[in-house]
Amino acid sequence: MQDMLVKLYDLPDGAEWSVELPEGVQIRRAMAPDKFRILEWVREHSGKSAAGECDVCFSRKPISCFIAARGKEIIGYACYEATALNFFGPTKVLEEEQGKGIGKALLLHSLASMKNMGYGYAIIGGVGPKEFYEKCVG
Repeated sequence: MQDMLVKLYDLPDGAEWSVELPEGVQIRRAMAPDKFRILEWVREHSGKSAAGECDVCFSRKPISCFIAARGKEIIGYACYEATALNFFGPTKVLEEEQGKGIGKALLLHSLASMKNMGYGYAIIGGVGPKEFYEKCVG
């Protein structure tokens, strides 16, 4: 798998708010009180390695993980600066929730945060599905 380089300076200001989400779905930055609930969800839906990467995000300031939730139910997550600085991922949206803009919103929130940190580019390591990322950010 190839890595993808995203030009953050081409990302329009406020792009993370431009995605229309299904009713009741919210994207928010993970918070420390939710750590173990989020890590359990990530482990169940993405595996032990992804949970380890997500755990690192809770040591960052601010926490470098966003979640998608409907009420208290987690339906997706996205991490950045987990495995290495300036890298996006891991990420996951429940299969039954895919195709509704949730993954794109999680991606754009993460990339906007990286842009606000001063990065000019972001790296999506081992990009896949490539078509999804090309559609979202070129």
